[in-house]
Amino acid sequence: MKIKSFFSMFCLLFLFSACLSTKSTLKNVDENAPNPKITAENTFLITEFSKDPKYGFDPDYPINLYFRNLKEETNNLNRYFNALTGPKGEKVFFKKTDTCCPFPTKKSEMGAGYIDIYEVTWVGQKKPIQVYINIFEKGVLMVPMGFGLKK
Repeated sequence: MKIKSFFSMFCLLFLFSACLSTKSTLKNVDENAPNPKITAENTFLITEFSKDPKYGFDPDYPINLYFRNLKEETNNLNRYFNALTGPKGEKVFFKKTDTCCPFPTKKSEMGAGYIDIYEVTWVGQKKPIQVYINIFEKGVLMVPMGFGLKK
């Protein structure tokens, strides 16, 4: 019985490690990025608009929100998305639709992180937009192309 159990654990570990690269493919991690300031409306104070069409729209160029505990994860997601608008100032709505793309990180007890995929919509939009969010690593927070910023 112990051998069967050991074999099962070994297989699971092997499968997990086979899916996880030992090198991160993330291209926009910046450990020196300043921590974003928070406005009186409890949103992030974002001042930069991305000029990179991949920023937020490619899993290798996710929006890096970085958090220190689980409570911050939800708060930071709300702070980020509530700072954005549609291209004409429309209120945006967001929902998590999937998780993908495991990568190695020292900021997780498991030694691995993942990218969350969010669907973003606003009134009058023809097709939802898919953005990639990384909660484990740090980077400069910007407005992705095609979005606006609350005033």
